[in-house]
Amino acid sequence: MTHFLLLLFHRDRLAAMKQEAERRATLERQGHGTYTEISEGEFLEVVTKTENVVCHFYHKEFERCKIVDKHMAMLAKKYMEARFIKISAPDAPFFTVKLGIKVLPAVVMFKNGVSVDRVVGFEQLGGRDDFSTADLEARLKAADVVSSNRRAAAAAGDDESDGGEDDRVVQNGIRRG
Repeated sequence: MTHFLLLLFHRDRLAAMKQEAERRATLERQGHGTYTEISEGEFLEVVTKTENVVCHFYHKEFERCKIVDKHMAMLAKKYMEARFIKISAPDAPFFTVKLGIKVLPAVVMFKNGVSVDRVVGFEQLGGRDDFSTADLEARLKAADVVSSNRRAAAAAGDDESDGGEDDRVVQNGIRRG
């Protein structure tokens, strides 16, 4: 009887692993798992058709934007459930104004097309250029755009440090004003 139960457990576990692999492959085809640059024309479709989006508004000549790029690229690989994108603020004037982006770098977090949180400059990340990826990660977890599930984080090698201050902004949707 015990052998039979082990076989059933094994079969179910293999089916679950196959389903998870298929889900990851689908997400990868949709741009998850990478940190990609998009154009202003692509922005609305990506943000409204993806459940969780983390968007970095940047300027190519700003050193601090390059620092954020480094952290975003690491987090994109770790959290498949969110799409990590960047958009050049000077090349996307409509959305820069619509979302009230006045300071760069700016990281805006979206859930189902609605802005739920943002990090403006480095003040909310310790005010230093050498902030840790964990500081930004804590903000993403607080905004619920990436998983804060202990088991998923442990599997990804995270120690579940959550030292960020939750300074959420009033929700501002793309569809609403």
